[in-house]
Amino acid sequence: MKLFATLLESLLLTPARNAKIGHMVQYFREAPDPDRGYALAVLTGNLSLTNVKSSHLRDLVLQKIDPELFALSYDYVGDLAETIALIWPDTTDDILPTLSELVLDLETRKKSELPGRIAGYLSAGNATERWAIMKLATGNLRVGVSARLAKTALAEFGQKDVQDIEKIWHGIEYPYADLFAWLENRGTLPEIHRHRVFHPMMLSNPIDEKKDFENLKPSDYQAEWKWDGIRVQLVLSDHEKRIFSRTGDDIAAAFPDILDHVGGSAVLDGELLAGRNFQVQPFNDLQQRLNRKTVTSQMLADYPAFIRLYDILFDDEEDVRDLPLNERRLRLASWVARNPSPRLDLSPILDYADWNHLMTLRVQGAEEQGHEGIMLKRYDSPYIAGRPKGPWFKWKRDPRLIDAVLMYAQRGHGKRSSFYSDYTFGVWKDGEIVPVGKAYSGFTDEELLKLDKWVRAHTTNRFGPVREVERKLVFEVAFDSAHHSARHKSGVALRFPRINRIRWDKPPEEADTLSNVERLIA
Repeated sequence: MKLFATLLESLLLTPARNAKIGHMVQYFREAPDPDRGYALAVLTGNLSLTNVKSSHLRDLVLQKIDPELFALSYDYVGDLAETIALIWPDTTDDILPTLSELVLDLETRKKSELPGRIAGYLSAGNATERWAIMKLATGNLRVGVSARLAKTALAEFGQKDVQDIEKIWHGIEYPYADLFAWLENRGTLPEIHRHRVFHPMMLSNPIDEKKDFENLKPSDYQAEWKWDGIRVQLVLSDHEKRIFSRTGDDIAAAFPDILDHVGGSAVLDGELLAGRNFQVQPFNDLQQRLNRKTVTSQMLADYPAFIRLYDILFDDEEDVRDLPLNERRLRLASWVARNPSPRLDLSPILDYADWNHLMTLRVQGAEEQGHEGIMLKRYDSPYIAGRPKGPWFKWKRDPRLIDAVLMYAQRGHGKRSSFYSDYTFGVWKDGEIVPVGKAYSGFTDEELLKLDKWVRAHTTNRFGPVREVERKLVFEVAFDSAHHSARHKSGVALRFPRINRIRWDKPPEEADTLSNVERLIA
């Protein structure tokens, strides 16, 4: 446990990306199995202590500390884990267990035994170890490490290609003994069943119209519409059919109308859309089908769905991700021709002469058909997990749009006085979320009810009428312009921001960065 606590503290206090990687590599070298596997699961968000709740920890400390003192301390520190670590009054000479032993103990203990067990661990550790235990228990690490960065550290540790790790990641489970054996050349690359798991998606970068087009050739890029739906992965075999969201969640149960009409064997990348006969309906129609475990026959009739395909990862059993895009496109077209379905079609490729011509198409598509914009993909690009710079770009429609993470929610006024309806949001900067604006419009009354419920369920701190929330919910924010501002920690503010969409499907790690927002400053 001491090694893990030291690692978390080092990651917290180290802002530089390469230095963070160095700390993780050193830990992977020094920590034994299965501790390093459990640590990796924690860092990548794949392990959480479901039996331990923040409210339990708060109640535990209030049994030993005056509530007023705790409230004042918590208000000053602003972090539950750090507050408990600093204020905990008891100490013992007991020795803390290893990380894996501690996790297994807390996960298998009866709930009635947990308070005493956690208290014993807190008393046995020093302030840093108590803080690490609390971070582990609450699941809110906030040490500036993404899952991608942890995998990059793994690749450096084993001198392997990070793409090889990405390709198998969703098919392996902690404590990752086989993975570490391969990384240390004691075993082979773990095999996964491609029909049962989600495969990490390739993502695009926002294009800089003033800079990027000068360095790009139209003849190198395939252009297609950016559809107003949600990105999904369709996994098909003779025995299984699955639909995964971009976060890897299996959402197939909510879309039986699609699965009942598809066959064949492949892993396909596409856009989930609402509509009949491949005529796309507004995104709001699709929202009626999202975030549901089951769906009624009436909903199936009112809001039918289909998938517009634009890439193929596996053609039957063959992994085609390393093939260039133009070859994968031919494979995809051939697969669709062999497996016709009333719920699958191909995303059309746009014919354009130059960037000015494409700009005209983009404006027409946005104004006349409501497209989100245009996607640009290099013909020679392999399918690479993550967000590589250069192969794929997204050219969004006006107004300016960014993906931001909800940070704080405040009660509204008038008829909204009972709801948390004013939202402060931010973007990534050096591993943390920094605020760039506040919005209180752009959503329906029904969406407000869902947002209010979400805020109450994910509150981490309270400041009078304001609640701080877990950094988990992404808003697509529309705004007229961006400008410098001393009022925000980010140094940037948005003009007339409004909530364009609530991205329930999008992980916070994929929100925009401050550098992306700064490029939009006039």
